[in-house]
Amino acid sequence: MRFVKLALLSLSILLICESAYTQSNTTAGTRLTINNFIAKENLYKTNQLAIYAADSLENPIENISGTFKFSINGFEKELKFKNGLALIDQPISKSTFIYLRHENESGSQGKLYYVFKKYDFLKPIKISWLILVLVPAIIILLAMMFRKFIIIGGILLIIMFYFNTSNGLKISTFFDTVFDGLKNLF
Repeated sequence: MRFVKLALLSLSILLICESAYTQSNTTAGTRLTINNFIAKENLYKTNQLAIYAADSLENPIENISGTFKFSINGFEKELKFKNGLALIDQPISKSTFIYLRHENESGSQGKLYYVFKKYDFLKPIKISWLILVLVPAIIILLAMMFRKFIIIGGILLIIMFYFNTSNGLKISTFFDTVFDGLKNLF
């Protein structure tokens, strides 16, 4: 009898914890999840990014409302979605890389954006993992093929590495983006 009470207590605690940390919201009996998202400039031009819940074709979904956990450059943040839109409350002061990651029951999605800032204008540009891998690989391949290109290739790689790290792209974020891209291939 004591074992049954302990098992029921453990099961109820587990169910309470699962519902407290769920990454989907229930509306009228249907379960809402974010399986894709896109980043755009906030319409009010406040130097903030807006995250839109989207379908697989990257069309915004407006019936998503609730709180969802995101990781922004490695920091956990709960974003409150209303009509498919959530605002990141930290303003962006200069051009930078932003890595957004969301996990739910069906898996995780991670996207790397380069946010170009000019005056009060923000333009998030999605960076594909293929670009991150192919550009340095092509430079290295050309340097190996043409001996005269070795010094220029080395200088280009150093400049690219400096640009990436000075704008917030860490080595761990680089590898996370590449592994997410490879994972989505299979």
